[in-house]
Amino acid sequence: PGAPRCGASLHEPNKALRIELNANAHCTWQIQRNANQTIRIVFSHFKFAPSSSCETESIRVFDGPSTASPLLGQVCDDTDAVPVLESSSDSLTFLITTSSVAFTRNFFVYYYFFSPGSRAENCGGELTGPNGTFSSPNYPAPYPQFRYCVWHIQAPKNSKINLEFRDFFLELDRNCQLDFTAVYDGASTVSGLLGKVCGLAQPSFESSSNVLTVVLSTDDSNSYRGFSAQYSTAPLPGPMEPNTTLTCSSDSMRIVLSKSYLASLGFGEAHLQLNDPSCRPVVTDSVIFSFPLASCGTIKKDEGHSITYTNTISLAAAGSAITRQRSTEITARCTMSNNETLELIYTTTNNAIQKLAAGGRYNVSMAFYESDLFSKPVQYSPYYVDLNQTLFAEVTLHSTDPNLRVFIDTCTASPQPGFASLTYDLIRSGCNKDDTVVTYPAFENHGRFKFRAFRFLRSFPSVYLQCDIVICDSNSTNSRCARGCISRLKRAISPYTWKTNTVLGPIRLKRDLRAAEHSESLTEVEDGKTANLQQYNFYTLAFVVLISNILIVVAVILKHHKHQVGYSCQNVQSS
Repeated sequence: PGAPRCGASLHEPNKALRIELNANAHCTWQIQRNANQTIRIVFSHFKFAPSSSCETESIRVFDGPSTASPLLGQVCDDTDAVPVLESSSDSLTFLITTSSVAFTRNFFVYYYFFSPGSRAENCGGELTGPNGTFSSPNYPAPYPQFRYCVWHIQAPKNSKINLEFRDFFLELDRNCQLDFTAVYDGASTVSGLLGKVCGLAQPSFESSSNVLTVVLSTDDSNSYRGFSAQYSTAPLPGPMEPNTTLTCSSDSMRIVLSKSYLASLGFGEAHLQLNDPSCRPVVTDSVIFSFPLASCGTIKKDEGHSITYTNTISLAAAGSAITRQRSTEITARCTMSNNETLELIYTTTNNAIQKLAAGGRYNVSMAFYESDLFSKPVQYSPYYVDLNQTLFAEVTLHSTDPNLRVFIDTCTASPQPGFASLTYDLIRSGCNKDDTVVTYPAFENHGRFKFRAFRFLRSFPSVYLQCDIVICDSNSTNSRCARGCISRLKRAISPYTWKTNTVLGPIRLKRDLRAAEHSESLTEVEDGKTANLQQYNFYTLAFVVLISNILIVVAVILKHHKHQVGYSCQNVQSS
């Protein structure tokens, strides 16, 4: 994908644009083609200067051939959605402006022409009732190119929706720019983004009300089997309805205030503000603040065992310059820790302060890459490797907070998924324990390492790899991430490690079968003994990688010619 650095006139039926801009940019892209079709444009990734406002930096989209055409929509730093806009004709224009702040802005945009109402556009739908299922087009066959499918889920009143993707395999890229699924906490795509997912995963989401919106967007590069999803419902907590709710995700904080509750205090929705007064609520049946974690004046604090994000909604009496009521505030706090369920704590002190606290989990994924450039993730299955082949793994934190760091604390291998018997450390307490392991320096929101494939003796067909990942505030000099390798740790992995037992896969590792006309030596592990293995053709090596919220199963098929091979044994640990 590419485009001139600052603006262009585009006539292709579809195109992806990877745009990089610096300060004081004022760039216009015009899309126009003589066709009886309209244009759909997807802004799947945007990174403005930190703390910028819509007044200083934005993408403005116009429904026509110039910036004098009607405004179709606007994208800013605090846009809590994956913007997808459609023209009413065969032309569309978008303008990107940046401020004087020295910062490299990055955008990924793609567009395509389509015919509204055509059979190709027939996907998505309305789902009602307390539970149901749905899947991507053609599932489990590969999903079509250039699709935009929207499912609206509406459950019975006074209930919340639990959405679970039982199978999920979309094209993987670093920022989910190409193919992605987005989930919104409400009746439309402007109701607050709960998360955006791609790759091989098994995500789950919980709504704050009885409505939820799910989007699937695809481009033309690669297609996979898509997803199969199911949803169920549960009653909303009685004491909290209809007053307030708080929802935390890896990307955002969402606060819902009912108008009836505000009216009972004598306040109107026009008199609300966050720590940053420029962040305004969306007013529907309720008053909703939904914003990225690290924006709108949110205060972040590394508590050692967790990271908290706190913001305050200030209320002023409506219709009067003075008040004899107490000053009222709503303090919302998200604690990102290893909580498996959402906990909502509701307290009121002297009718003056309301505190909302919710637990959340960071969204972390892992992928194998073809080389140490970490530019091409492994997308296909099965994925073949040789014994002793170097495998490249990357853990990615998906969060709108740019000041977080990913640290790989421990990775342990075992021939059984329960890790109840024989184990072998690749990484322990941040220290490399296997001679073939190389851990790369921290890079933005990624943790990277490589190692060489091996297998266990005694005819164990599989190897399972369990990794503990730590997430820290990158500005903290005393965090676990900053301390690096600790040879003697007095306690177990730091309590702000995110992990769960969700199993994804199988994935089979990269095909790189070398000529098998000669013998190869291979390091194997078993109780410090040396053994010989004779007359073999195929062995299966499976890696189960437990990271943050995700347990990824990876099966590796190893091929070798029939030869007698000797092995050395080293570094065996028992759990």
